[in-house]
Amino acid sequence: MIPIAKPIIEDDEIHAVTEVMKSGMIAEGSKVANFENTFSEYIGVNHAIAVNSGTAALQIALQAAGIGKGDEVVTSSFSFIATANSILYTGARPVFADISPDTFNINPDAILNSITPLTKALLPVHLYGHPAEMKAIMEIAEDKKLKVIEDACQAHGAMENGKHAGSFGIGTFSFYPTKNMTTSEGGMITTNDTEIDAIAHMIRSHGSKQRYLHEMLGYNSRMTDISAAIGLIQLNKLDDFNQKRMENARYLSAGLKGFAGIEIPQIRSGCTHVFHQYTIRVTGECKHERDQLVKLLGEEGIGTGIYYPIPIHKQPLYTNLGYTDSLINTEIASRQVISLPVHPSVSMEELDHIIKTIGELTG
Repeated sequence: MIPIAKPIIEDDEIHAVTEVMKSGMIAEGSKVANFENTFSEYIGVNHAIAVNSGTAALQIALQAAGIGKGDEVVTSSFSFIATANSILYTGARPVFADISPDTFNINPDAILNSITPLTKALLPVHLYGHPAEMKAIMEIAEDKKLKVIEDACQAHGAMENGKHAGSFGIGTFSFYPTKNMTTSEGGMITTNDTEIDAIAHMIRSHGSKQRYLHEMLGYNSRMTDISAAIGLIQLNKLDDFNQKRMENARYLSAGLKGFAGIEIPQIRSGCTHVFHQYTIRVTGECKHERDQLVKLLGEEGIGTGIYYPIPIHKQPLYTNLGYTDSLINTEIASRQVISLPVHPSVSMEELDHIIKTIGELTG
């Protein structure tokens, strides 16, 4: 089976972890600080705050930005549920705007139509590793005086016009094992705002910046030096990982182009798509419906993923909260998308097998 995702952990990551274990400093320490500094430099911001998950990064970033009870945050329903749940955690209300069908990212025009007097922030998602339309989104935010928190949990290294995802507003990243880089589990907040940096550091550590002196309500969301040691090695490899993903994506697109009922991924002009996922659409012209095609691909040893089969606004949690949104592009996408293996470990022979199999199944 060609897996849909495969973390790459090599001897240097293992050695880095071993060195931390031998040092006796296995909780938050100098490795975390080094990782924060190195990651902030990579993204092109002044500050980075390491935490223990991407979800923690989202929640803490929102809280540090002052989002709370009675506020509304406009975001995408076509994402992992943590995007919206992080808003609920703060006491605020997610408001869902529809996506653009070409990139699967939140549509700036839909954002404008979703803003109310209660809106305090925008939370765009850089889905699949393709940057959201940040120039337009930042212009809306500036005009409406709104905070911007970027969900870049799938977009390590993605760029719009040479500027990294996670550097436009307050960035949030996940280092879950299936991401473009991993720390085994972990997250990062990125910002140019010194006050956001200070507050986020406090929130992640029980509301404290001095031992046993707690100034605000916080959490135990710290990253360990073990995780940071892995992250430092992985960050050094990230550009190579991404380059291989992009090469694999180009090869797949060249091979799949023109197949009946298969729409290959689109890349917006000026964007660097780092292909956390290589996602095709299966349309009505295909001889098989999406779910049947997934089954047939599995029988041929090709792992796939559906991200996401149920939009957040259709999840039981949200329908029970009274959400009745009709998001046409989001709902169509959820019925059509399939992600194919694109990670750096996929071989040329495996890519050929994927292309040949899809061609046979759709021809």
